[in-house]
Amino acid sequence: MNQQEIEAGIRAMSLSSGDIVLLHSSLSSLGQVEGGADTVIDAFLTVLGPEGTLAVPNLGSSSLITETLANRPNAVCSIHPRASVAAIGAHAEEICRDHWQAETAHAEDTPYTRMAAMGGYACLLGVDQDRNTTLHSVETFLQLPYLNTTPEITFSTPQGQVTKSWPHFPGPHRNFIGLDKLLRDQGIVRVGKIGKAVVRLMKSRELIDTLLTSGALDPSFVLCDNPHCEACIRQRADVFRHRLQKEDGVIAASAVLAGRYLPQMVENLTAQGIEAVELDYIQGKPVQNMPQDRLVAAVAELVEAGCKVISLRASAITEQTSSLIDAAAVCQVPRVVLPLTEQATNLMALAAKQNVALSFYNTHLGSINVFEKLSVFREKGLDTHLTFSAANFAQAGEKPFLTSYNNKLKRFTDQLDIEDCTFDGTYTCLGQGNAEIKELISILRCASFSGYMVLGAGNRATGDLGQTLRSFLDLLDRM
Repeated sequence: MNQQEIEAGIRAMSLSSGDIVLLHSSLSSLGQVEGGADTVIDAFLTVLGPEGTLAVPNLGSSSLITETLANRPNAVCSIHPRASVAAIGAHAEEICRDHWQAETAHAEDTPYTRMAAMGGYACLLGVDQDRNTTLHSVETFLQLPYLNTTPEITFSTPQGQVTKSWPHFPGPHRNFIGLDKLLRDQGIVRVGKIGKAVVRLMKSRELIDTLLTSGALDPSFVLCDNPHCEACIRQRADVFRHRLQKEDGVIAASAVLAGRYLPQMVENLTAQGIEAVELDYIQGKPVQNMPQDRLVAAVAELVEAGCKVISLRASAITEQTSSLIDAAAVCQVPRVVLPLTEQATNLMALAAKQNVALSFYNTHLGSINVFEKLSVFREKGLDTHLTFSAANFAQAGEKPFLTSYNNKLKRFTDQLDIEDCTFDGTYTCLGQGNAEIKELISILRCASFSGYMVLGAGNRATGDLGQTLRSFLDLLDRM
């Protein structure tokens, strides 16, 4: 190709004199070009004219066209060690000035958003959306949870040496390629060809505004769903973690829902952004039947891996129950969750000596019976708490919200088990059974509930930890 043919292709994309273009490019995609990168740059500058501006992301490992433009004597380069832009044309100085002083690398007061405000275009010449740096502006504006603060860098500026870092900086792989169809469907991307190169042209402002809407609805909108993509799994966990931290209480998961073995539990909890776990089973064995040294070692392994153990939970009252309280004290787990039992008074006295809190969960008792037992304990001056099992109240034939919770159990509840089932005991997806779990979550949130919401073991009947978390978040987001 020669310069005239490239100019014709650029004009065919509806670019003209006075336009501002941020070009991302691959020279080789065009085929053979007489004069190489300089010819492509000259073709764009000719079409844009003296009133237009051609800019490129000058990131150090850029294309030959970018490198060639940045090295031209009349090029203006923004000062930024992580997100520099080089530009030639009427607005080059305005676009590039004081980039290093901006709070972020890609949002307000940066070349990327200045070009958007000027009505500029993002142009992808022989490359896809994965090379579109304007997409970083969208991520930064949204302050997406997986973005990080850069390490501090010392660099030269007109004011001398400066040491600085930038928040909300993009990291590893994201599925920018997957945005192309959305942008085409919205009529934002114009697609054409210059030589062999497929060209995508879009107004930067329209691109940013459209994707800000998408990102506000779904903070993981640029993450892929490949189960083997470690980068997106990690970033999605950051999104989930950030969402869970918005709740007043602590969101945790049953260990048995998280996995059979400790490494599996850690991997699954980490992948879902869940930082707390209720330890009920390990390798299929209930914790109340485990030797104390093994249980203490298991807690230590979870804590070392970054998983906070909020409680030890017994599936039954046995002769080993008191040793479970001892184990909690030894490994500094603050709570033990037990079935409501006639032995509760003695167990609470033991727990008080060990500085361990007890919370009792209803098994197949009705709410009036539960209230009467808990009231007796409290009248004795005992610190009395209820882990409210809506699924168990449903199996006892009650409506957990309309009947059970409203039978004065609010004053005792420090934990809600997030499970759902029908009256006949069949576990269902959250919100699809008789446990009135949505109503219970809602009323607790209305009072800024600061206790625990635990994704319980019953969810194994309908899915894994990831499916349960998504079902739970869906309930929260529809309230």
